[in-house]
Amino acid sequence: MTSEKVETIVAGNYVEMDREEENSSTSKSKLSRFFWHGGSVYDAWFSCSSNQVAQVLLTLPYSFSQLGMLSGIIFQLFYGLLGSWTAYLISVLYVEYRTRKEREKVDFRNHVIQWFEVLDGLLGKHWRNIGLFFNCTFLLFGSVIQLIACASNIYYINDNLDKRTWTYIFGACCATTVFIPSFHNYRIWSFLGLLMTTYTAWYLTIASLHHGQVEGVKHSGPSTMVLYFTGATNILYTFGGHAVTVEIMHAMWKPQKFKTIYLFATLYVLTLTLPSASAVYWAFGDLLLNHSNAFALLPRTGFRDTAVILMLIHQFITFGFACTPLYFVWEKFIGMHNTKSLYRRALARLPVVIPIWFLAIIFPFFGPINSTVGSLLVSFTVYIIPALAHMITFSSPSARENAIERPPSFLGGWGGSFSINIFVVGWVLVVGFGFGGWASMVNFVHQIKTFGVFTKCYQCPPHKA
Repeated sequence: MTSEKVETIVAGNYVEMDREEENSSTSKSKLSRFFWHGGSVYDAWFSCSSNQVAQVLLTLPYSFSQLGMLSGIIFQLFYGLLGSWTAYLISVLYVEYRTRKEREKVDFRNHVIQWFEVLDGLLGKHWRNIGLFFNCTFLLFGSVIQLIACASNIYYINDNLDKRTWTYIFGACCATTVFIPSFHNYRIWSFLGLLMTTYTAWYLTIASLHHGQVEGVKHSGPSTMVLYFTGATNILYTFGGHAVTVEIMHAMWKPQKFKTIYLFATLYVLTLTLPSASAVYWAFGDLLLNHSNAFALLPRTGFRDTAVILMLIHQFITFGFACTPLYFVWEKFIGMHNTKSLYRRALARLPVVIPIWFLAIIFPFFGPINSTVGSLLVSFTVYIIPALAHMITFSSPSARENAIERPPSFLGGWGGSFSINIFVVGWVLVVGFGFGGWASMVNFVHQIKTFGVFTKCYQCPPHKA
């Protein structure tokens, strides 16, 4: 009875805040609320589903060529499951932190809770600093990857400009995301992003099957350990979109439901990634080893150009997803987070875009950079830190007794969840960070030696006049 009462009080706090926000927006037009102001479970599902795969959809066939078909499928299923588990851990820690603070009468209606603040409130400043470093660095390079992807994709429609020039152009376009206040305002963008990803995934699948296997196709993967673990860490990165998990939860009216939403989002994403990656690899085989963007091998048609354009728009959306938490951190650092003026906040956010723009021009390695970010940053941000934080937060008997949310009994309760956490930390530390970090850095250095930094056109085919 006691635990049920506590849970009711927690849910009541969230719902009360929800109603206050809903009532405060009654003066706005219905059209504006419909397109702009979201916080439902559907909004969260759209956000998680569209944000999780993004441009990685185009590099997964490249990963299959490194891993081989069987390992590619197994790693997708395995890391999808691991990612859903750690998203569950983050949601539990968020609810625990927010409930404790609300009992202390802290009001979050004008403040967006972020992961480093959850770590600070539950475990102290050292954990806060570690979380802040890994999360911000991951988001920084996640945004860089979106810019690189924009330039890589548009080149296959218009090669009159090199990829570096396209990066300049799309850097300016993506800078307009400074005007989107928070994840409440991504409703229509998340919905459209999911439609775009779905179209592209099924285009890749159907176009590859229709094209058939190229003459003399070879499927030699895995051929080396470097390629094998590079491909594996790219898939680790694929299911590691947790860097914005807390911000998406905070935008929800009922954040307790997030863990279920994320699981269903992952299952949906698998229906896109498994068929598309398998079909493209089946059709082109080892050719993908030198073409990290799947668009590079498919013949140009109206369907392909449509997919390219849709992915460009989606990458703009995903850039905003990755950058918005960085905007929040910067706003808090300079004391602008509670500012009501949208234009003042937008102006204050602009310095965040500049280093992202610069890094995308220095390291335009579409594909290899995913694996590097996955092994060195995602491994800690998404997997290791949440698992360790969960175990330490609930290490004492009193913490477990007073926990807002207990682990499900079918997983063995606290003992079962701690066992899973230990496995996650061990596996990701050794395989993801250890072997994956070694392989990814070897591959990344190889790209620098082969193409150089500031390269004008990474993996570009000969220009046709």
